[in-house]
Amino acid sequence: MIKNLNWFALLTRSNFEQTVYTNIVKKNIDAFLPKIKQKSIRKDRNLMIEKPLFPGYIFVKSTFEPVYQLQILKTTGAVRLLGNQSGPMAIPPSQIESLKIMTSTSMDLITGANIRLKKGDPVMIINGPMAGAKGEFIHHKGKGRVFIKIDVLGQYAGVEVDENNVEKLPDFLS
Repeated sequence: MIKNLNWFALLTRSNFEQTVYTNIVKKNIDAFLPKIKQKSIRKDRNLMIEKPLFPGYIFVKSTFEPVYQLQILKTTGAVRLLGNQSGPMAIPPSQIESLKIMTSTSMDLITGANIRLKKGDPVMIINGPMAGAKGEFIHHKGKGRVFIKIDVLGQYAGVEVDENNVEKLPDFLS
């Protein structure tokens, strides 16, 4: 029995969240992939599809011991455990429990443009040619457009995008 288990955020390759989750669970490692139902507008119809709440991330329960973390990182599609110079950073179990409660209810979760962004909020572009880019919310431009500041190699670039293509990142992912 492994003791001192903590939750960690695992960065995955783009669109590999479900694959990584399935393979980690097959290794008998506790994992959590929060999903939400989102309307997907197609040319001929609207669909409700399940998408990861945090694109590119799943949560895994492990120890700080490198041998167990290596087992996670050897999973196809896994990139790295989020942390700093001293190693991966644990996520409080209360936050994971809150996510489990939020995603298990049948209530609609408010994400994306429905959340009022404030200057300085960390955001991620989720659709369009810049999907996956992370930046900082600057201001609303009007007519459904927002201005985002993106750090690229130490240089900052301002980008104007549709507010439906932007989601606020939680503090522990920014």
